[in-house]
Amino acid sequence: MNHKKFEKSSKNVTHPWVDRYLEFVLIEKGLSENSLSGYADDLHSLLTFLSEKSFSLEDLSDKTLFLYLTYLRAKGLKSRSLARHLSSLRGFFTFAVNEKWYKKDPGHLLENPKLPKKLPEFLTKEEISRILALPDTSTKLGMRDKVILELLYAAGLRVSELIAMKVLDFDPQVGLLKIFGKGAKERLIPIHYTAQEYLSQYIEFTRPSFKPVEDFMFLNRSGKGLTRQGVWKLIKKFATLAQIKRPISPHTFRHSFATHLLEGGADLRTVQLLLGHADISATEIYTHVESNRLKSLHQRYHPRSSM
Repeated sequence: MNHKKFEKSSKNVTHPWVDRYLEFVLIEKGLSENSLSGYADDLHSLLTFLSEKSFSLEDLSDKTLFLYLTYLRAKGLKSRSLARHLSSLRGFFTFAVNEKWYKKDPGHLLENPKLPKKLPEFLTKEEISRILALPDTSTKLGMRDKVILELLYAAGLRVSELIAMKVLDFDPQVGLLKIFGKGAKERLIPIHYTAQEYLSQYIEFTRPSFKPVEDFMFLNRSGKGLTRQGVWKLIKKFATLAQIKRPISPHTFRHSFATHLLEGGADLRTVQLLLGHADISATEIYTHVESNRLKSLHQRYHPRSSM
């Protein structure tokens, strides 16, 4: 397997163990190219450090890893980036122990840095309405953009899931989207009637006008699948037109989807399933919404709240 495309510079050092691990996560775990690139960058960073300090991966110790973490912090790596970096290393160490390259995990003493609690950025319902009203559905590009915006909000899709959608992933009879999330995990998401109608019209009347050369749901002017960058550009365009001053991204729609569901009374477990989170802890960033709703209900219905 050729990992050169994942290297950021010619200074990156490689190692047979790392190459073997990257092959494993690509084939066995089905990671996306972006995720694989992140793993490769993190591991090549460690290898470069070891090479510069004349250490070897084979004799890696916890003391060497602490030196490496000090080195990363000196480079200005923040807690969140450092935690993600450590996650990449732990995955490799676990694999290396299973392969019997190490007798024990050299990273067993590593602890994640404490992360500041950061609430997800989301749009208000009024801001969502302003954005959704902007595309000109009388043009093919406007209709495509309208459906993209509707689905991002109606289904809470990741941008990678949106651009990977195929025409047959939508079942108009029952109004369900079949989505393949991280690790190629499949989930079914119901979408509301308005989104169903726009998507059906797009598939039947608009998409053929792009003269498709690929079977992706959303296409560019050349009939090929829309890219992540293409979706980001259209989000930026409509955010500007809607006079939303703060920066937003496709993921902002995902956060808005989850937040508005919880505000409407949905429980965290339901939102977890709809978002495709493998672990409920990933969904718990939205507990501020749940807490506010419970507080409101308590104040509204408890007999002593009005006293």
